Amino acid sequence: MELESQFSDTNPNAGVVGQPLSRVDGLAKVTGRAKYSAEYNQLPGLVHAVLKTSDVAKGRVTRIDTSAAQRLPGVLAILTHENLPKLAKTPNKPEDRRSFASSPMSFFPMESNQVFYAGQPVAVVVADTLEHAQYAAAQLQVTIVPEVPVSSYQAQNAELYVPKAIRGYSPGVTKRGEAQAAFASAPVQLTATYTHAATHHNPMEPGATTAHWDAPDRLTVYDTTQGVSETQKTLAAMLGLTTEQVRVITKYLGGGFGCKAWVWPHVVLAPLAAKAVGRPVKLVLTRPQQFTGMGFREEQEQTLRLGATREGKLLALIHEKTSTTSPWEDWAETNGRIINMLYDSPTFEGTYRMAHANVMTPTSTRAPGDMPGSFAIECSMDDLAAHLNLDPIQVRLLNYADRDPTNGHPWSSKSLKECYQRGAELFGWSQRNPKNGQTRAGKHLVGYGMASASYPVHSSQGNARVRLYADGHAMVQAGATDLGTGTYTIITQVAADSLGLDPQNVRCELGDTILPTTQWSGGSTAAGRVSSSVYLAAQEVWQKLIKLAVADKQSPLYRAAPAEVVMKQGRLQLKANPAKGEAFGEVMKRANLSDVEGSALGRYGAGYEAPQATANASMNKKEEATEHSMHAFGAHFCEVHVDPELGTVRVTRWVSVMSAGRILYPKTARSQVIGGSIFGIGAALIEASVRDPHLARYTNANLADYHVPVNADIPAMTVEFIDEHDPYVNAMGVKGIGEISIVGVTAAVANVVFHATGKRLRSLPMTPAAVLEAIRQSA
Repeated sequence: MELESQFSDTNPNAGVVGQPLSRVDGLAKVTGRAKYSAEYNQLPGLVHAVLKTSDVAKGRVTRIDTSAAQRLPGVLAILTHENLPKLAKTPNKPEDRRSFASSPMSFFPMESNQVFYAGQPVAVVVADTLEHAQYAAAQLQVTIVPEVPVSSYQAQNAELYVPKAIRGYSPGVTKRGEAQAAFASAPVQLTATYTHAATHHNPMEPGATTAHWDAPDRLTVYDTTQGVSETQKTLAAMLGLTTEQVRVITKYLGGGFGCKAWVWPHVVLAPLAAKAVGRPVKLVLTRPQQFTGMGFREEQEQTLRLGATREGKLLALIHEKTSTTSPWEDWAETNGRIINMLYDSPTFEGTYRMAHANVMTPTSTRAPGDMPGSFAIECSMDDLAAHLNLDPIQVRLLNYADRDPTNGHPWSSKSLKECYQRGAELFGWSQRNPKNGQTRAGKHLVGYGMASASYPVHSSQGNARVRLYADGHAMVQAGATDLGTGTYTIITQVAADSLGLDPQNVRCELGDTILPTTQWSGGSTAAGRVSSSVYLAAQEVWQKLIKLAVADKQSPLYRAAPAEVVMKQGRLQLKANPAKGEAFGEVMKRANLSDVEGSALGRYGAGYEAPQATANASMNKKEEATEHSMHAFGAHFCEVHVDPELGTVRVTRWVSVMSAGRILYPKTARSQVIGGSIFGIGAALIEASVRDPHLARYTNANLADYHVPVNADIPAMTVEFIDEHDPYVNAMGVKGIGEISIVGVTAAVANVVFHATGKRLRSLPMTPAAVLEAIRQSA
């Protein structure tokens, strides 16, 4: 297997990559110069759109009285299912869905009078000011004949079924070996059920779309999207345009966590409204609309049966998941993936069950599947350790998987043992009392706990362009989106090292469909994919310069073999004689070139190791076509204090150790792990979206009633990375860390509560009431 040029080969002593320089976009953000999608207010004639949404979860609109609203000052248009401009293609039609790159639902509202979920848009009001649009929307009289909704898989009128496939590619039932027989004969048998409340992403920046028709057949959209190219393709298909006629721009994003990876209804309604009034339109979701407009992590229940020897060696894992999906989709998080691969169990069986309910389609939420799946497997592994009087780390090492159990492939790299060892050292694991419920600090119960983390390397690819100028500066361009996680800085570092420049002389452009096309920023793919494409584009620049130099009679490198010429700190020189060479600027000046450009396709994951074999493979078959399995790994360690009188759980110490290939930018990498851990702590202790079981409406769709962690809830966090060389994942040797940072967090918190109290809580969130009830039951 021959791989592309590797960054570690051409830059063995990287000078900028891996250094904690200041964020290149930091100044623009703190001074307000960074423009987000709802801040393009200088567009001539900009007006505002507001959604009117349904309070009913199921029914039919029989009348919309617009008379009062239309008489109000500033109102320009009121769009309903009766007068909304028709789409060229719609996800409501199965034959059209293949045209959409990122439509999350097989349904688009306002195509008929049907209502399928509370919060569904039933009208769009456009006015000259936001206040006029809001007031007019409030004056609309919408009559809906309600029907009895299905609120969740738990509802009495819900009908459970086993889908043929999850999300179109993952089987509804997976079997590896004879798990049922192995469990039945296992000396140790543990069965537990775990439940998760529905949760929402709640990024700081809500969904927002500003649409401007530059011409009758040319559209520019400023959107809060994680993938400008996917949004461009979907809008073009739905509006009957070519992709060249649609430009999508997202220069900055205020968090996404998966909900901004898709084209939701408001993204399409904004350009339709702009077309109707002939002016640029801005549409921003309110916080309550965010809960019903951009997906959620579905409520779910998992039952895991674990069979093992009396020594603690796994024999069987049988996993069943039940969850809620929308009326149109077989959508569920693929929790079984991590349960199937994390430990060396010879057998596995996984089954998904779901029920169609009157909710919008759930969607990708940070580490979809692996985050909730890790809660089940990691709590069960701790239960096994407690059952056999083993240390939690010991039972994990006993079942350590040296190869991927799902396919027998070796790992491209795996440093999980090192994560255990270093995490235990940093945390002081040796001080842990092996008995649960026996450690106190004053009146508080104290616990130590941990959990493993893993997240796969998803195959993806994208393009980048690098232009090096003779005066010593460079421009780097890619259509990727910086979610706020540091992509601008990562690209600057990689380009600076690859070109031998000072980072201050490198300028980056991202988030625009006129730039080289790349896939969406999500699934922990952006850093590895974009950095690789930038590095390879820089290599093309150097190959062009080397070709010029060796053909130039005035160059010290004249007639040298191109393979013998290397770049060092912006200088072309001979490998064998570094003194013989010259600066790239001299070569370009003699050739009368102001700049030299290079472009490249960067691959990530399976597509990098086996580009031909994976080219036409389906999503779930790509990894099988490679020689190696590719995952990032890590471990979280946690201490809590539990108040036995109030049931409150306070996280008092936290350590995370991750192995994720080359770490490009430690400053934001550490922030990613801290942020993911906080996200997980919130899910473990306080976050829950409450849906009325009778009306199927959220009762806490705001940040006052939907609780998220604040600074006072989180201790100082220690984060370290294990140095790891992985030549198989991409040209940079990089694995993503955005998702793995949350995997295992809820389990770590649950395990530490178990250690502190001696009572296992298996339902998230573990509220004070639930903790107090568990403690009182044991009294």
